[in-house]
Amino acid sequence: MAQAFTGLPFRYVLLMGQPGRKLASGRDADIFEFGPGLVLRRSRKGRSVAHEARVMEYLHGSGYPVPAIHGVSDDGTELVMERIDGPTMVDYLSRRPWQIRHLGRTLAGLHRQLHEIPPPDFLGPAAFGQGESLVHMDLHPLNVLIGPHGPVVIDWTNAGRGDPLVDVTLAYLLIASGTIPGGRFEQKILGWGRTQLIRGFLGGRDRSALRPRILEVAERKTADPNLSTEEIQAMWKIAREVAQEH
Repeated sequence: MAQAFTGLPFRYVLLMGQPGRKLASGRDADIFEFGPGLVLRRSRKGRSVAHEARVMEYLHGSGYPVPAIHGVSDDGTELVMERIDGPTMVDYLSRRPWQIRHLGRTLAGLHRQLHEIPPPDFLGPAAFGQGESLVHMDLHPLNVLIGPHGPVVIDWTNAGRGDPLVDVTLAYLLIASGTIPGGRFEQKILGWGRTQLIRGFLGGRDRSALRPRILEVAERKTADPNLSTEEIQAMWKIAREVAQEH
């Protein structure tokens, strides 16, 4: 249960009792059951998620598909939000490969819809890429859940004001350079699926449309310590290929 405090610019809550079983773990947070229809996201590093929650609440009020926010702990390290029961877009595609291009188009639509929403006054600039649009900066299939009522976008840690082309280019690079597990046969099948997903995402456009930002995005993203050497090498290879296309 959560008890809300009033009179604050954002709903802060005092978390009563212990959360339920752990549902998932990310790079810096764990997700737990927290009552009917709710989950609790807890930072393992003590990072405040209050700003992220404020962005999500703004987007929810704008009609964008994000989990509804129910409160933030007074120290900002715990977030209570709507539980979305459904797989990530990646897991969903593994069960329904015939929908790959359709979900690529769905991902593109989520980008377009987001970039059309006026950014709130409190939103600062994105980590890189100058612009005045609301950008996610990590909007790829692992951050899209396929819920009972359609896709829902999660993980708004990097959201800010920025360039929509940077947002799209970053998503493309992350999809195109991700490591494919398995042997030669699995890699061939999954590689084909990734190509179809990218075609749906780009909407039939040539990837050369991403050329103006591709090297900048690769340079900034490959500085991420969470990327493997293989991922970094693949990202640079793809970025240079795109940069040289005419």
